[in-house]
Parts: sequence; structure tokens; C-alpha cells
Amino acid sequence: MIGRRRGSRTNLEQRTSPLAALETPPSAGVLSCRVLDPVNEPVRHAEFVVSDTTGRTVMSGGLDPFGSFVITVPAGEYRLAVSAEGYTPYRTTTTVVEGTLASLGDVTLQVAQPPELPAPGDWEVEPAHTSIGFTARHIGLARIHGRFNSFAGAVRITDPVERSAMHVVIDAASIDTGVRMRDDHLRSADFLDVAAFPTLEFYSERFVHKGGTRWAVTGALTLHGVTRTVVLDTEYLGLGNGMEGEVRAACRATTELHRDDFTVSWQTMLARGIAAVGSSIRVELDVQLVRKG
Repeated sequence: MIGRRRGSRTNLEQRTSPLAALETPPSAGVLSCRVLDPVNEPVRHAEFVVSDTTGRTVMSGGLDPFGSFVITVPAGEYRLAVSAEGYTPYRTTTTVVEGTLASLGDVTLQVAQPPELPAPGDWEVEPAHTSIGFTARHIGLARIHGRFNSFAGAVRITDPVERSAMHVVIDAASIDTGVRMRDDHLRSADFLDVAAFPTLEFYSERFVHKGGTRWAVTGALTLHGVTRTVVLDTEYLGLGNGMEGEVRAACRATTELHRDDFTVSWQTMLARGIAAVGSSIRVELDVQLVRKG
């Protein structure tokens, strides 16, 4: 009877052990954590990075619907970083022992203070520290990266910021993918037709705060003689001072354009029916603004 009870107790412990359902390799352990906000709700959009003592990333990813992650790693010492939009990053170190669970329990992320917004007034896009790049898929495999080398822009910041306006003009002929033959083709009537449409222009009069440092900048993009509404998914990076003490503001933005929307519809197909050039273009901007005056 005693033996049976002991056996039953052992089986129960095995079934209820945190590692019971995990196939843990020899010399490995398990690391877990749950990420909460200040009111104890899961931060589902948080991401984690686990690195070793040399800084090499061992594992990274998102959280489950309950704000948790459970990973198996070799026994050793690790650094954990947890980040989420709108929150101050969390960092700690922990040791994972072979065959055991290293649980960090509940980690509470604190709401981050948003960076100071630019002061009302006129600001200029500073070309030397700004890039307008794009990525297109080629033959369904590789990605071709390019940029525009010549552009000018201005932003009028208002109070409130949501009523601000932006105007950017891009020299279409300045397109640069690093291959002269390809660039000449992109400038031709098959694509941008720079002889007929020498510039791309973007006007924006709507800034929408999405929370934290995220903004949506909505405006009208004119490309190849066609105007369409475009939304820039924007991350505001804050203010700083340049070498001469000038005030600067910085942001990153992305959007996706579809060539057919702007009648840039040239296409050729490979023998297997694969398009030589993808139908969508990802645009990435790194922008620095300098306050005028």
C-alpha cells in the first residue's frame, strides 16, 4: 500500500512538473517568463531576446496570447531583454541549470515617457543625413535595393502636431540601384519615364498619433503622373543637437507601394511564369529635420 502511494505520488509529481511535457535534451534547461503591464495585463506585442555572455543571440521572438514564453536552452548564464512599443525595455541576467526550470516569474514593463516633440515652426529635410530607399523583389527570389539621391523637403510643425504639413520633392532621375544599365531602364518609359515625369511629390496634411512613438502620416503621392493616397508608418525618434548646435528631429518611416496603382505596369515573365519584377515596392525612409532659423 505504501509502495503504491509513493508510486502514485511520484507519477503525480511527474505529471505536474513544469518540465514534464517538454523533451529536454541532456545538458539543457528551460527558461520562462511572463510579461505584464502596470495593471497586470499581458503585453502580448512584446518581444524578447535571449543572448549568451558574449552577446550572441541564442533565441528571440514574440510572446503567446498570455504574454509568456517558454524556451529550451543549453545550461549556462544568459541575458534577457524584453521590449514593447510604448514601454521602457527590461533587462536582466539569469542562470539556467541542466534539467531544471529557470522561471523569471512575472516581469512588469513600465510605460515609457514619449520623446519631446518638435517645436512649432518650419523645419527642413536635411539631405546629408536623410535617405529615401526602396526594395523590390527580383525574379521571385532576390531583393533589389535602391535609393533616390536627390530630394528636398520641408515640414511645418503646428500646435497641435496633428495639424502639421509636409512637402517632399524627389528627382526621379536620381534613382540609384548600383547598376547603370538597370538604372537607365528604370528611368525609361517602361518605369518612371523621367522625361515626362521628372519628379515624385508627396504632400501630407494629416499626422495621427498611434501611441508611444508611432505615428501615421497620411498624404498624396504623385508618381508617374498619378496621385494616390499613401500612409507612412512612422516612428518618431526624438530631438538632438548637431555639430553646430542646431536643433534636429529624426524619424523612420515605411510604406508599401503597388506599381499598378501608379500605372508603372511594365512586366516581363520568365519561362516558369515568374515575374521578373515584383508588383509591390517597399519604401523605407530615415529622415532628419533641421529647424529653420
